[in-house]
Amino acid sequence: MRECIRSFCIQMQLLINGLLEIFNGASFLKIDKFDIKKDNSPALLFQDDGGGMNPESIRKCMSLGYSSKKSNKTIGQYGNGFKTSTMRLGADVIVFSRASSGSKATQSVGLLSYTLLLKTGQDDVIVPMVDFDISGHCAEPIIYSSQDDWTSNLNMILEWSPFESKDMLMQQFEDIGPHGTKIIVYNLWLNDEGVYELSFDDDDEDIQLRDEAHRGDQKKLHKKTVELRRHISYRFHFSLRAYASILYLRKFTNFRIILRGKLVEQYTIADDLMYPKTAIYRPQLGVTSKEVSAETTIGFIKQAPNLDALGINVYHKNRLIRPFWKVTGENSSKGRFIVGVLEANFIEPAHDKQDFERSSLFIRLEAKLKQMVMEYWNNNSYLIGFQPPWEKGQTSNKQSQSPYKRDTALSVNSREEMHLDQSANLPHLPEDHGVTSSVGGYEEVLTEDGLGSKLVDQICEENIELFLRCEGHRQKETELKRTVTELEKELEQAKRKCAQLAAHLETKRKQKTTKEQTEKVS
Repeated sequence: MRECIRSFCIQMQLLINGLLEIFNGASFLKIDKFDIKKDNSPALLFQDDGGGMNPESIRKCMSLGYSSKKSNKTIGQYGNGFKTSTMRLGADVIVFSRASSGSKATQSVGLLSYTLLLKTGQDDVIVPMVDFDISGHCAEPIIYSSQDDWTSNLNMILEWSPFESKDMLMQQFEDIGPHGTKIIVYNLWLNDEGVYELSFDDDDEDIQLRDEAHRGDQKKLHKKTVELRRHISYRFHFSLRAYASILYLRKFTNFRIILRGKLVEQYTIADDLMYPKTAIYRPQLGVTSKEVSAETTIGFIKQAPNLDALGINVYHKNRLIRPFWKVTGENSSKGRFIVGVLEANFIEPAHDKQDFERSSLFIRLEAKLKQMVMEYWNNNSYLIGFQPPWEKGQTSNKQSQSPYKRDTALSVNSREEMHLDQSANLPHLPEDHGVTSSVGGYEEVLTEDGLGSKLVDQICEENIELFLRCEGHRQKETELKRTVTELEKELEQAKRKCAQLAAHLETKRKQKTTKEQTEKVS
């Protein structure tokens, strides 16, 4: 996946931060374009009506490496999601937040500005913030050290933010209500051609990645190709609306994502499948670990074989981590048009939430998903016009009379001519019918559930053993490198000490020679 796609996915961390406010009573997350009047430039606006942040909370939010997310319902543990995601979108971000606790209500403004640090040559990260007590009829400054310090922070915010006066800052709280947070990311980054990476003009109801949305000459593309590119499996690469629609597995009943003034409709991938099957996977987490199970829904995409979409969508604690993950080989013709959905809460995602840690559990899951896809293909590919595997042994005369192509991978033209109702005249494959398939160069018989295949389990265990051995070698290599570094340091220290002793001896020798010459003269 190209870097521009990954950077766009990192933007989703802001959605995470907004959605976590559900647990504080938020009912919406609004994402929109914000016009900076100061220089007529576009900015990104994120706003919710959650509990907001008090002065202490906003400082923790905008400090590097801090996280208070301990709930097992969330996946934000590292404390840098807000900072890294906003800095990847633009150089600067300003945060407005209102919160109340008991009889005290506060509002705070914080600025995280790379432009400020760059142009003032700061060695330390400076994050100016000002707080107000709004418990009464007017906003009163909250002074911590001195009035001069509070004024200095305010002046810094006014100088480096899009808002040139205190009144303009205060106006940003008018649509927040009694509690909530507003985030404005400005000075958005440019691509290699000197234009904004994000496009606000191609679709008034969306925010898109410019380079991906314009990839390929649309005028030269076939009409059917253009229609297929409207599918979610293609659009999620560059469309924020498409990505947000599949970002969460379960639909919300009391929460809305509003993108550029229009509600984002949550898209359930499992509803877009035909001939769906479910399989229960029970990973072995250890002797003392609690047994867990994960249900995988797998099937052909409804537009198959005209739509060449495939891959398993893996969620973790309701959040999409790996979209349309192709678990079969890159050059494999099997597994095409097969899409699946799985929530894998038993493995941990990487720090950027765009992948999983490559642990032994992950390797087992990858092998199991590949097995599920291969078995589903062998048992059901005839339903979308491919030759059934059990008919491959027929004579060439029978094959010539068959309505199917000899190869399992049909050409584009033959697929367009194939009709799904042709499979109605095929002999139905019994549920307990054994199907022979080649996996990893070995012949094996796959049973009804298929999940107990000794060969695949053996390969899986060998992969895990190799992975653990590889990890052991990596650790030994790291230890050896550390030992070499320490020995090199000791060698350098010994050389310096040797040079010092040599210099000391040379000085003593010269002193002795001088003394002897003086004694001879006297």
